[in-house]
Amino acid sequence: MDPIELEIFKSLFVYVAEEMGIALRRTAFSPNIKERRDYSCALYNKDGLLIAQGDHMPVHLGSMPMAVRRVIRSVPMKRGDVVILNDPFEGGTHLPDITMISGVFVENADDSPFFYVASRAHHSDIGGIAPGSMTLTREIYQEGLRIPAVKLVEEGKWNEDLLNLILSNVRTPSEREGDLTAQLAANRIGEKRLLEMISKYGKEKIALAMKELIDYTARVVEKRIDQIPEGTYKAIDYLDDDGISSDPIPIQVAIQKKEKSLLIDFNGSSPQVEGNVNAVFSITLSAVVYVIRALLPEAVPANAGLLSSVQVIAPTATVVNAVYPASVAGGNVETSQRVVDVLLRALHQALPDTIPAASSGTMNNLSFGGINAETGEPFSYYETIGGGMGGGPLGDGDSAVHTHMTNSLNTPIEAMEYSLPVRIKRYAIREGSGGGGEKKGGDGIVREIEFLQPMTVSLLSDRRKFAPYGLWGGEEGKKGENLLIGKDGEIPLPSKKMFTVQKGDILRISTPGGGGWGKKG
Repeated sequence: MDPIELEIFKSLFVYVAEEMGIALRRTAFSPNIKERRDYSCALYNKDGLLIAQGDHMPVHLGSMPMAVRRVIRSVPMKRGDVVILNDPFEGGTHLPDITMISGVFVENADDSPFFYVASRAHHSDIGGIAPGSMTLTREIYQEGLRIPAVKLVEEGKWNEDLLNLILSNVRTPSEREGDLTAQLAANRIGEKRLLEMISKYGKEKIALAMKELIDYTARVVEKRIDQIPEGTYKAIDYLDDDGISSDPIPIQVAIQKKEKSLLIDFNGSSPQVEGNVNAVFSITLSAVVYVIRALLPEAVPANAGLLSSVQVIAPTATVVNAVYPASVAGGNVETSQRVVDVLLRALHQALPDTIPAASSGTMNNLSFGGINAETGEPFSYYETIGGGMGGGPLGDGDSAVHTHMTNSLNTPIEAMEYSLPVRIKRYAIREGSGGGGEKKGGDGIVREIEFLQPMTVSLLSDRRKFAPYGLWGGEEGKKGENLLIGKDGEIPLPSKKMFTVQKGDILRISTPGGGGWGKKG
């Protein structure tokens, strides 16, 4: 295919996914999706290979192909069918992330889909033992409702029994129904745009464009890997703990470059733990995809070609490849970040002038909920809070941003105070929290929330014991801190905890800064 024409098709495919995201954001009910943009959309060929994705959440996008392939294997799809799943052991990530997959059928063709479109969104409650479904747990059953690959829409008609089952097991059913409907709208937009493309260009040309885009990305990846010096590069980093035990949790990697391929081996990482920081394999693979993508020029299409020259070994029953019935809510948000940190630390040995220092290394997950004293209705809220970006060869790290495996935003103060019984007392950059160096690390965030009634709160954070590392002589970023301020004074909180608050209590979350890069002049 002519290179200019191929570039046009790349843009067409990517914008289908982007437009799906726009539709999802504009029609969603929850602040977590419409304000924080905690969602992802992508499209796949008939074999479940990624063709294009929006610039959404890396932790979603690298893992979603496993969910799509699971559906292709196990759920025969007809025209008008829509399948959902959230089971982490079947291609999901953690239970709040619900994936919705639709087949795109072409007229006058066989009875199998020519494309698949998929949307994944983090729902701010999916049941479980605490509001927000992101608290300390010991097994998957405590985390919420687990949904296998099943049809929510069959031949164009809602499966009302399944929908009622889901809504009966969550704290905020009307919000969940609204967000599921928004995901369906996003998938419908994707189907419509792809059918318009087929009508205009024909199946054969579309199929050729998909194949050539994957092949092109594979060639670029192979060329980039070829530029890495041959050898084996090792690194280790740690999660603070799992919230149940105080023991640090090692994550270890050895990256072997041989000829034009990489072998990424996580042997030596901790066995899976009792708490919820276990990551299923799709999460670890997602982190690898993100790091490979970050090594490439920005214009390279993100598709199935990214892993063509990469092999990943993650021993089963470890924190990087957890097995049922492990608790996994934090693996998606915290362990994924540490996997990125350890991969970049290893690659620094091979590409010292390319790799930045560690960013904040945590998503600083906060969830809370209860019964609204004014309305008598249940409420549930979830957000992640940004931190500092690591300094690097391109310059100082940005302050107060989400980095690496999250690409979300912080919820605006107005949105929180409008819909929840809380008041934001302070929302500021945490000055001086970034590590010093030739290129400074970015500063973190200070967020103070006053609770206007009693409720249950959950924290799921990290980098409170082990600071984000600097590189090339740069200083570490400052570790994060969690503090509860109430009638008994200031009480330091661990990185992972579920607790109750009273009216007037204030929670202060100070997020980590990024590491510095290079010695100070």
